Amino acid sequence: MRSWAPPTVMDSSVKAALAKWPDVPAVYGWLSLDERGRWRLHPQGDAADGGPGDSITNTQIQDFIGRNYASDDQGRWYFQNGPQRVYLRLDAAPYLLRRADDGIGLATHTGLPVHAVTAWWLDDTGRLYAQADVGPTMVEGRELPALLDQLRDSHGQPLADALESAGGIVSVVHPALPGPAPLHRDAKRAGIPARMAFVANPRP
Repeated sequence: MRSWAPPTVMDSSVKAALAKWPDVPAVYGWLSLDERGRWRLHPQGDAADGGPGDSITNTQIQDFIGRNYASDDQGRWYFQNGPQRVYLRLDAAPYLLRRADDGIGLATHTGLPVHAVTAWWLDDTGRLYAQADVGPTMVEGRELPALLDQLRDSHGQPLADALESAGGIVSVVHPALPGPAPLHRDAKRAGIPARMAFVANPRP
């Protein structure tokens, strides 16, 4: 069971379309989210089969997808395109985590501010994930060095030093977040979706 509550605010036009046409079948394979937080369109419908897709570069479309992005009770993430759900393949996590514009706070690739993290996971490939109040996130690769520099253990020791001297779970703090959260070091990348309660590659 998930312990976070994803945003549910959607455009009024989308809500109106849902009310007017509530039974439009969902589609799969047409959209994905890559490890850099880029929405990718799959004109051949091959997202579920690992197709690379084409990066969506139009900022208005990017913002529209971000505002109408949510998950269902099974942990499958989708873009609500009018009355139709378009389920996404997730190459990393539902959200990519970045530093906010002030360089201290945290925000998702869609611009949502992150106010709390209940757990961190470092996987066997060096990727860092956070179970945030907005949902499951992965720290975007180019943001990882700077964010790691911000993290400290509960004694104020830099995280890199704490990881060298400690084993198993390390309690870490971030300057923009309230209180410490455990960092788990035993995660396998393939097991992250199950640990964080999301479906990486939904199918009908």
